[in-house]
Amino acid sequence: MNWQRLHGYLSYQSLMLGAVVLVTCAALGWAAQRTHDPILAAEAQDLRNNLSRVLPHGSYDNDLLQTRAQIDGPEGPLDVYRATLQGKPVAAIFAVHGRGYAGDIEVLLAISPEGALLGARVLKHKETPGLGDKIDVEKNPWITRFQGLSLGNPPVERWAVKKDGGDFDQFAGATITPRAVVKEIREGLEFFASHRQQLFGETLAAGESQ
Repeated sequence: MNWQRLHGYLSYQSLMLGAVVLVTCAALGWAAQRTHDPILAAEAQDLRNNLSRVLPHGSYDNDLLQTRAQIDGPEGPLDVYRATLQGKPVAAIFAVHGRGYAGDIEVLLAISPEGALLGARVLKHKETPGLGDKIDVEKNPWITRFQGLSLGNPPVERWAVKKDGGDFDQFAGATITPRAVVKEIREGLEFFASHRQQLFGETLAAGESQ
């Protein structure tokens, strides 16, 4: 066997492989750089749209994305967005999580300084199509039923589906899903009640001083 020829062949193959890897890495880096900003912009717009969906039209005039803050939540750091109108606090917006029938359900809440729920929308879920997915406002208006409610309206003990003695409708064949959402919203209102100052931060102090 000609070891010198074999060694040369292997060296050639190694060089070619190295060149291919370098070219591939360069191409991937270039593509990532070109798409990075558009991806971030799309994600920001999607978040802005979600935040606006839980607020009444015309109820705020600030850029919600510029108000992001973090406080200690029930399960770790919690992102909070603060809506204001002419400098006065209008709502604190944050997400709550719970376990549904098929997986985690994430619900976005907007709550006024007085503790009234201005809006709630399901952001993520894996519930059964045609049954549990009625929590999605695009499929059913059920979740709009919570707008304007608070811990005292109805009383805390009535924050449950009717099957459990509460005030809220369940879905035929899918009680677990609405039960989970009602519980999430109630717990979100309870968290708000005990963390109101932290949720609004400086915007609350500014609003109260005017």
